[in-house]
Parts: sequence; structure tokens; C-alpha cells
Amino acid sequence: MEISPNANPPVAKIIDWGKYQYQKMKEQQKNRRSSKQSELKQMRFGLKIGSGDLEIKLRKIRAFLADGHKVRIQIFYRGREMAHKELGYDLINKIAAQLEEDAVVEQQPQMAGRNLSIVIRSK
Repeated sequence: MEISPNANPPVAKIIDWGKYQYQKMKEQQKNRRSSKQSELKQMRFGLKIGSGDLEIKLRKIRAFLADGHKVRIQIFYRGREMAHKELGYDLINKIAAQLEEDAVVEQQPQMAGRNLSIVIRSK
């Protein structure tokens, strides 16, 4: 194998090809492991969530963001709650305001069936 073709005289090295291929394969596996893709995590909230439960879920969302994941925050409506969609928008705005120093809203609030969701990512 040629090590330095521009040197005078060129530098070459005799290597075991099988060992070389094995080392290359191991290096690629290590690179694949270290460059983990960010996942899309999801956290679901009901409209009638208590303040303590909300704080726990926000703490978990902050942990996801610290790990480099994106988070979909989803508000789900049950039964007659669909008649008061504005409550979900208020809750989602409250959540976004509390996560403002840690996250950026990537996707604006969007209704899909009985769910209202946004996607956030870390700053």
C-alpha cells in the first residue's frame, strides 16, 4: 500500500489486507455508533392536567432536548372537550412559554383529528 505518493522516493508499506479491511470495518461501526440520529420523542397531555404532572412532563421534555432529540408535544381531546379547542391552544402556548429558554418551536400548532400538536427542538 502506498503511504505517501508525493515523497521522494514514494513511501510504501506491505500490509495484511484482511487485517486492514477488519480495522476499516471496526472504524466504520464505531463512527456509526457515535453519530446517533436524533429521534422524534412524543409527550402527550390531556386538557385537565394538573400543575404537578405538567412540571414532571416538562422536566422529561427538557431531558429529551438535552439529549438532542426533537419532541412532539401533543394535546388530546376527549369527548365534549372538542367544543373548547381554544383551551388546548392556551395550554400549548403555556407549555411553549415555559420551554422558551430551552427550545425553539419548529412546527406551529396543528390539529389532526382529536389531537393538537407542535414539534420543538433544542436551541
